[in-house]
Amino acid sequence: MRNVTLILDDGSRFHGKSFGYEKPVAGEVVFNTAMTGYPESLTDPSYAGQLMTLTYPLVGNYGVPPFTVEPNGLATFMESERIHAEAIIVSDYSEDFSHWNAVESLADWLKREQVPGITGIDTRELTKVLREHGVMMGRIVFDDVENEIDNSQLTIDNYEDVNYVDRVSCKEIIVYTGKESPLHFPITTPTAQLNCQLSTVNCQLKRVVLLDCGVKSNILRCLLKRDVEVIRVPWDYDYNELEFDGLFISNGPGDPDTCDAAVQNIRRAMKNEKLPIFGICMGNQLLSKAGGAKIYKLKYGHRSHNQPVRMVGTERCFITSQNHGYAVDNTTLTEDWEPLFINMNDGSNEGIRHKRNPWFSAQFHPEAASGPTDTEFLFDEFVKLL
Repeated sequence: MRNVTLILDDGSRFHGKSFGYEKPVAGEVVFNTAMTGYPESLTDPSYAGQLMTLTYPLVGNYGVPPFTVEPNGLATFMESERIHAEAIIVSDYSEDFSHWNAVESLADWLKREQVPGITGIDTRELTKVLREHGVMMGRIVFDDVENEIDNSQLTIDNYEDVNYVDRVSCKEIIVYTGKESPLHFPITTPTAQLNCQLSTVNCQLKRVVLLDCGVKSNILRCLLKRDVEVIRVPWDYDYNELEFDGLFISNGPGDPDTCDAAVQNIRRAMKNEKLPIFGICMGNQLLSKAGGAKIYKLKYGHRSHNQPVRMVGTERCFITSQNHGYAVDNTTLTEDWEPLFINMNDGSNEGIRHKRNPWFSAQFHPEAASGPTDTEFLFDEFVKLL
């Protein structure tokens, strides 16, 4: 376990030991307060470009489940097909693991996926630094490196300047019909030809276009188990000539201001005022931008399994799972829109709805795995609108 150092933009240094893949990396340093779920979090595309700090001190004790794929093409125990976080930072890595479904250690998985891991860091102190200063860029370097790599030359891209959505979104059109293997089409497939082929698949199912900004597997699973056909398209694909019954806008990483093509396509879809639209996380922000609202960056973001949100106009409060660094500015919502959920900790926006049309969104994750599922009923509401 080689000596490593985490260096933050403000000059703060945290020393620890490497237990993952040994390479220097850079990214935005964020913290997650969940007690469980490191396999799900690491494979969540929303963590692309980030060094993920886990505040819960014991990590690795239940190992890593096998990577298997269901008949419908989705990963059984992961949120995607690979790790998306740049690195994981923990206080106390457990080398020994015990779980009925574990097949390997977290360290072995990180090495196989070529992702660094640091242990021995005072994550409480690191979290306090991030909480007071806000998220900042950082880099992980190896203390004993001399000639093999010059750590000081490790470049750091400004997080807001990178279109991470483009990096994690699918590069083809994928059609999910339920338990069967998905169908794959090149994005160059003519719309008329695609509509013709889709019409022969399963005309009994309602059809949802899923705008993939970095979608999690469990979002797809939540839609499929409600008997809908899902057409998954790249984030910048113009789907408006397709034949479909509803639009779903997924979660994703990075700054929503880098996704103007998606916003413009959503606005075109909104010309059909009867078309149901549902967005989650990044989907909340993109729908809000399409409706004329503005987005701002949170100081340190919401990343946990225990965020309380209240449904506006009611006394109903839900415990939610969250992972986002940006939020909708409620004061910029136009007169046709209103907040749907509010965060009870800081009063920030947690979802919007249109006052007349069937359009709504949630900033949190109703599909959370691992995490509370108190709000999975939102998928039922969306399917009812179809």
